[in-house]
Amino acid sequence: MKNMIGKKVGMTQIFQEDGSVVPVTVVEAGPLVVVQKKTVESDGYNSIQVGFVNIKEHKINKPLKGHFDKANVEYKKYLKEFSVENPDEFQIGQEIKVDVFAQGDMIDVTGTSKGKGTQGVIKRHGFGRGRETHGSKFHRAPGGMSAGTYPGRVFKGHKMAGRMGNERVTVQNLQVVRVDVEKNLILIKGAIPGPKGGLVTIRQTVKK
Repeated sequence: MKNMIGKKVGMTQIFQEDGSVVPVTVVEAGPLVVVQKKTVESDGYNSIQVGFVNIKEHKINKPLKGHFDKANVEYKKYLKEFSVENPDEFQIGQEIKVDVFAQGDMIDVTGTSKGKGTQGVIKRHGFGRGRETHGSKFHRAPGGMSAGTYPGRVFKGHKMAGRMGNERVTVQNLQVVRVDVEKNLILIKGAIPGPKGGLVTIRQTVKK
């Protein structure tokens, strides 16, 4: 299973042996704890449920407390499922560390992008702007929305001003530059979605 949950720490750069500079995003990944196993016989599909980041008892509700107590694991802030071929390969309470990945692995990273609030069409969709010449009163407006007489309405899905960001985004085919098992860190080449401290999911890439 090459899946991991992590927190984005921030960006930096490292030097390779040949002297080249590589921009990297540092992610604090794991360790994860197996909380529950699901099988085809009992649930209709094979997966494992893992927990990430310890949390105090008074910060979780009773159903979750019972869920963790049944598994006899520490209370966790985040729970996530990963599909696996054979759940019997894992044990309840087992730790999964960042060493499931190695230098050179290709991965997909999923996170929630930074929210930018309500934005106009120039910032949100890259529209061109109007003239700045004397007498022009058209600068950053969206322009024509549709035809006049027929169909006489704006089609659904038309690019307009509105909420920007705060969406689930996946960046594919990123490379693992370095893995630090002792500090639970993984260094990924390039940028990944989300703010510092944002939760991300790392998976083995599906498109090579």
